[in-house]
Amino acid sequence: MTTDDDARTRLDAERADLEARLADAERAEDDVRGARSDADADDEHDPEGSTLSQQWSHTHGLVVSLRERLTENAAAVARLDDGTYGVCVRCGGPVGEERLAARPSAALCIVCASR
Repeated sequence: MTTDDDARTRLDAERADLEARLADAERAEDDVRGARSDADADDEHDPEGSTLSQQWSHTHGLVVSLRERLTENAAAVARLDDGTYGVCVRCGGPVGEERLAARPSAALCIVCASR
C-alpha cells in the first residue's frame, strides 16, 4: 500500500521531470520561432526533411501537453492534501496501486480511463 509520503515523493519526482522536459521543449519552441521569423527562410520548398511549420507544430504540441501534465500533477497534489488521492474522480473507486506507480497523477481508474 502506498503511503502519503511515497505518493508525494512520486508526485514531486514527476513534477521535476515534467518541468525539466517543459524547459527543454520551450527552448526548442523558441528556436523554431526564431528560425520562422527569419525572412530569408524558405524551408517550405525544401525537399530535404521537415519544414519549420512541422517543427513548430510538434514543439508547440509538446509544450501544451507538458503544461497539461503539470496541471494534472498539481491537481493530484491537491487530492493528496485533501485525502482523495488514489480515488477515481469519476466513479469513486480505487485508481489502483500499479496505475499510480506508473502515472502518479492519474485521476481515473483504468476502467474510467479506457472509456
